[in-house]
Amino acid sequence: MSYILVSIAAVIVSALTLYSGFGLGTLLMPVFALFFPVEVAIAATAVVHASNNIFKITIVGRHAERSVVLRFGIPAILAALAGAAVLGYVSGFGEIARYSIGSRAAVITPIKLIIAVLMLIFAFFELLPVLRDLKFDRKYLFVGGILSGFFGGLSGHQGALRSAFLVKVGISTEAFVGTNAVIGFMVDAARIAVYIWLLFVTKKASPVSGEHWPLIAAGICAAFAGVLIGRRFLHKITMKKVQAFTGILLLLIAVGLGTGVI
Repeated sequence: MSYILVSIAAVIVSALTLYSGFGLGTLLMPVFALFFPVEVAIAATAVVHASNNIFKITIVGRHAERSVVLRFGIPAILAALAGAAVLGYVSGFGEIARYSIGSRAAVITPIKLIIAVLMLIFAFFELLPVLRDLKFDRKYLFVGGILSGFFGGLSGHQGALRSAFLVKVGISTEAFVGTNAVIGFMVDAARIAVYIWLLFVTKKASPVSGEHWPLIAAGICAAFAGVLIGRRFLHKITMKKVQAFTGILLLLIAVGLGTGVI
């Protein structure tokens, strides 16, 4: 069942978010969280997200605008390192509360609450018109890189903010998609490096055991398939539909994490 859920989620979300530039990490992480501890789920999602971005780069990376990649990507990398370090620190905190729902134990932890709050905030970015249509001038690329990079490192939720900044810089659709993929991979590489250090060196977070990797590999393969499907059919789906779908799922998952059910 775990392979079916992860694969279906990865295919659908990867296809829907090819051109939006966000959503894969946002929606896939909670699926992994059903089977892994939250901090391991974030790391597993980062691996799938980075692999997916590499695949997208091979397809549309040549359209990326170098100046935007540098001005936005470098501060994003530095901020992602800080965000990932904060994740490792918070993941070591003990549980806040525990209660039972029938035979199931629901556990509320600081990391779950933090991720739940972030997901609620990003849900509002997708659902509220005043935030969904928020755009930024090119002069704020540095600030955008810091914000999206930090939240990308902390929870994997970087794409919505990144897209809000990049959509305003006056580049073509192809350049937008390619630039998004390149910067996304840069942030993923930075946070994965920190996750590896935290998971395997400091032992502050739960280690990724051998039993996790087949499920992660399934997610990677399914995400690749989603890119190919999305490249062919995504033009039939509007950005507003993708944002509404993402926002509703974010709200549901945030409630599940915040109450300890997930």
